[in-house]
Amino acid sequence: MLRLPADLRGAFKDPLGRVYTDPVDLLRDADQTEGPIIAVGDVVTFHLRQAERDPDVAVIDGKTKREAVDEAVKEVLDGDADRIEVENPPATISEALLDALVSALAADDPTVIFVDGEEDLATLPAIVAAPVGASIVYGQPNEGMVHVPVDEETKAEARELLSKFEGDVDAALARLD
Repeated sequence: MLRLPADLRGAFKDPLGRVYTDPVDLLRDADQTEGPIIAVGDVVTFHLRQAERDPDVAVIDGKTKREAVDEAVKEVLDGDADRIEVENPPATISEALLDALVSALAADDPTVIFVDGEEDLATLPAIVAAPVGASIVYGQPNEGMVHVPVDEETKAEARELLSKFEGDVDAALARLD
């Protein structure tokens, strides 16, 4: 559905929120929000679960920095949450991923979206789809975990970035709203 243009790759180098190295500190701040916690990334999901907080929605692909996660991480990720499997090629945001985010956010129980491909770009549609008051947590390579409190401003920023993708942006946004 959407493809990241080469000239936009640099827009994702700067974190969209505060960077944390300690999941307990991140969760203390995230717990001040009123909505669900959505984790994008295997290592982020692992750290939240190790801190005894199962994300309401976790988007994982079994990899970190394009390498398979180790067995200790994999065991924690396997958990007992409901699971949705989707295909999402690298540098894209597929219709299946968008639909899975909407379904997972509507679910009563924690849900894992397992991506065959790459989950890196799921942060933007997660911000758009999540309710105001939610927390998005994603990994910032070699820095830590980024916490993005969802409010109207962060939703507008995510929509603006998505509008620069190649493909049918209007249809993608309609799926998320």
